[in-house]
Amino acid sequence: MHNVMAGYVDRGEIPGLVTLVSRRGEVQVGALGAKAIGGDLVRRDTIFRIASMTKAITAAAAMILVEECKLRLDEPVDRLLPELANRKVLKRLDGPLDDTVPAIRPITVRDLLTFRMGHGMVMGSPEKYPIVLATDELQIGTGPPSPATTPAPDEWIRRLGTLPLMHQPGERWMYNTGSEVLGVLIARASGQPFDKFLRERIFDPLGMHDTGFSVPAAKIGRLATSYWTNFATGKLEVFDEAEGGQWSRPPAFPSGAAGLVSTIDDYHAFAQMMLNKGKHGIGSILSRPSVEVMTTDQLTDGQKAVSGLSAGFFEGHGWGFGVSVVTKRVDIYGPIGKFGWDGGLGTSWYSDPQENMVTILLTQRAWTSPSPPNVCLDFWTLAYEAIDDTSER
Repeated sequence: MHNVMAGYVDRGEIPGLVTLVSRRGEVQVGALGAKAIGGDLVRRDTIFRIASMTKAITAAAAMILVEECKLRLDEPVDRLLPELANRKVLKRLDGPLDDTVPAIRPITVRDLLTFRMGHGMVMGSPEKYPIVLATDELQIGTGPPSPATTPAPDEWIRRLGTLPLMHQPGERWMYNTGSEVLGVLIARASGQPFDKFLRERIFDPLGMHDTGFSVPAAKIGRLATSYWTNFATGKLEVFDEAEGGQWSRPPAFPSGAAGLVSTIDDYHAFAQMMLNKGKHGIGSILSRPSVEVMTTDQLTDGQKAVSGLSAGFFEGHGWGFGVSVVTKRVDIYGPIGKFGWDGGLGTSWYSDPQENMVTILLTQRAWTSPSPPNVCLDFWTLAYEAIDDTSER
């Protein structure tokens, strides 16, 4: 694994990366390359923007409130999010915003967790879809994370409430927006800011002291510079600097979909807790039944047939609460029941109950499509290729 991962750094494809493979109590971590092109070396404690790996943490936070009976899975969100009551729904996705029909039912908490609320990312040119243009103009869009431009939670949800839904609640899986709404819902249900709730109920108990929605000045030197690809030139360009960048100060809107930064060891603590069915040390973050429902495929075949993120994704995967779940074994690194998710800015995490294993890859190079890049495919393959015993089943 070291040699293959080093090849990506040596060829200049990725400035730096950190890998973690944990199995049955043994943890192997590797750090390669630099935090920025021509900069200091990546270390085990380097901080990365984990983007959509935030979604699983947001779902776990929601389930804490479900366990406390402050939220109920099949309860309409109208009680706490009146901005989303009495929804209108577009007659067709590419139609005008005023060509709508009433929603057949309210949006529920379960809809948010499973991405079936009726609003989300549209894979296509925004110019073809008035609803996508309107979402972007209101700065509540579904593109790359942009903490500096997103309005505060109450204003964010107000703006969302002015738009029709793209599809009927429960009709199909649509990526991303459900996690953003969950962050607002969690704050209102708990009576405290979303970021504070995460700190008190998840991060501090798990010892995730470098995880948050921004990096304080004392730690900013550990934050990697974020890059994405210029498709015209094929070269890497800076997406976000460390010093003075978008994650160098607290955002107005703590994004439950893609806003967090973390380190390899911090996220391993969360991933291991999920693998341990909610337990951490002598305590628990969640109950076993909560983790089991989070990591069970919640989608029907009909919903999968009309939904998608990348071609063929739902042929071997389902979706639980904030995580994908492997439903069919189609490759060396995909045992049925493995769960986790990736981050579009260059990160990936999966926990595997069959092998009692966690794999995490953190890079600072953004993906160029919804399909995993080769560095992820190679990392996953090498992690599973290293298993040389008969798994305890």
